[in-house]
Amino acid sequence: MDWNTLIRTLGPWTELILLGTGVVLVTQLAHRALRPVVRRMAARSLVLSAVVRRIDAPVQWLLPLAALQLVWQGVPEDVAGQALVSHVNGILLLAAITWLGTRAIRGVADGVIQRHPDNVADNLQARRIRTQTNVLARIAAGAVLVAGLALILMTFPKARQFGASLLASAGVAGLVVGLAAKSVFSNLLAGLQIALAQPIRIDDVLIVEGEWGRVEEITATDVVLRIWDDRRLIVPLGWFIDHPFQNWTRTSAALLGTVFLWVDPRLPVDAVRDEAKRLCEASPLWDKRVCLVQVTEVSERAMQLRVLISAADSGAAFDLRCELREKLLAFIAREHPAALPRLRAEVQGFPDPA
Repeated sequence: MDWNTLIRTLGPWTELILLGTGVVLVTQLAHRALRPVVRRMAARSLVLSAVVRRIDAPVQWLLPLAALQLVWQGVPEDVAGQALVSHVNGILLLAAITWLGTRAIRGVADGVIQRHPDNVADNLQARRIRTQTNVLARIAAGAVLVAGLALILMTFPKARQFGASLLASAGVAGLVVGLAAKSVFSNLLAGLQIALAQPIRIDDVLIVEGEWGRVEEITATDVVLRIWDDRRLIVPLGWFIDHPFQNWTRTSAALLGTVFLWVDPRLPVDAVRDEAKRLCEASPLWDKRVCLVQVTEVSERAMQLRVLISAADSGAAFDLRCELREKLLAFIAREHPAALPRLRAEVQGFPDPA
């Protein structure tokens, strides 16, 4: 079969294929020509710039699909295969629009997060906005995806009839689905509550089930905690609504830390107090708020000293506690070796050393 015979066999589709090819080429050239212009116009805004970067790939598919859909709409209905091609093109167009919507939402989230960087000393506000933005963006993107899938299904007549036939049993079906998806909806509502009330935020320091960790990620279903030894603790969102937990950075990262020492009651407390003050002032970990030494307990053998110190965050507080514990023990062993805890006994026939 030669070329002319093939053209005569295809009939009107020859012109349609050529027209469609030309439309695709024109839309791609327009996309390439307008891309730098749009990026320059959006460069003044972090949000617009992030949205433009995110939607670049979906727009590259959306433009030719939208143009082709207009072409197929103008084709007479008696052309063989017109309905099928138009339907497939419509499905792809709806998929591209859904893709565009989810990427645009993610772009808005990226821009908002970039406007509030969290790599600063006081990043409480930035972490609050980042948490809200990530959670709400995931929920919005999920809603757009569900809507897009629903629209695609609605393009099939049999799917519409199937949906209408289920309306009679919607009550029973809704009950079954609700029971089966109880945990899913529970986590969804918990995610909304966490995004609005914010009991936790990205990079918050939490104590969960006895584990110390930082909030590394908040997804649509769970929270990822990075434990101090680089383990990951995965906690469902609903758990934070139903259980109490410790948040060490709820309003501020600054914390108080304690160091407990058991010493002999004859140890001069003022000397330890002066040494603790000197050590705190010499340490870059101390935030210059609190440095106290108090006797908190006395037994028949020893007394307990509590050194209360403050630091800018939990990591600095832990390191400062370790530093003071080591250096105060060294100070007592060096300056007052007899004041370390000891067991006394009275032996018959020996004089009392005191």
